[in-house]
Amino acid sequence: MWSLRSGMSKKEPVSSGGLKKFRLMYKNSVLKILCDKNLRAVAGRELERNYSLLENYILENPFFLSSYEPVDVDETAPNIVKIMTESTKKVGVGQMAAVAGAFSEVICDFLLGNGAKEVIVDNGGDICLNLRRERVIGVYAGTSAFSERIGFRITPDLGKIGICTSSSSVGHSVSLGDSDAVTVIADSCPLADAAATAIGNEVKGKQGIKNGIKRAKKISGIEGVLIVIDDEMGCWGNLPEIIRI
Repeated sequence: MWSLRSGMSKKEPVSSGGLKKFRLMYKNSVLKILCDKNLRAVAGRELERNYSLLENYILENPFFLSSYEPVDVDETAPNIVKIMTESTKKVGVGQMAAVAGAFSEVICDFLLGNGAKEVIVDNGGDICLNLRRERVIGVYAGTSAFSERIGFRITPDLGKIGICTSSSSVGHSVSLGDSDAVTVIADSCPLADAAATAIGNEVKGKQGIKNGIKRAKKISGIEGVLIVIDDEMGCWGNLPEIIRI
């Protein structure tokens, strides 16, 4: 949901496992960031700039906000709009299904482009990261028995990737299915975000996991998916190692 929330975090970064940990807040965006360089101030301005570009575009093109299918944009559209459009056209969902992943990737790319070597950007569970050492990313799945008990072992050789989750039982994002968690991994974070939404919409009834995996197999560009419903779990694709945490 796109709503307004004012203010940018003024908190100074703190250390977390050798990385600087800080939060960026601007209107609807709340990004938790781990980075090996103190770039909070410039990253905050980059977040505000991209948010304003998207917000102004929506004011002029309101159907972009409400459509459940991708709408055409022209060459004059801001880069963040083009990023969202490119990803969602591969999946067949509205551009706002990729908004959180798009912001994660834009800020991650900005930090890497300004000298950072290791970055984790978490935008409400939609994560873009580039690592220099192995780390574990946990999966939150509401009241499921698997929630916060399993995670992906992410290694530096994977490069920059997106890990995005959709859920019908957790959070405020629109999901038409019954999943506790649909987590997609892809090289593109906005693509992972859009794919998680599309797959999650198919996770319904007794064949929910099977239906979700069937949908995932039709999406070009994703590495794989993990689906959790209550005490059931299924996965498909070339996923990182899944471990107990």
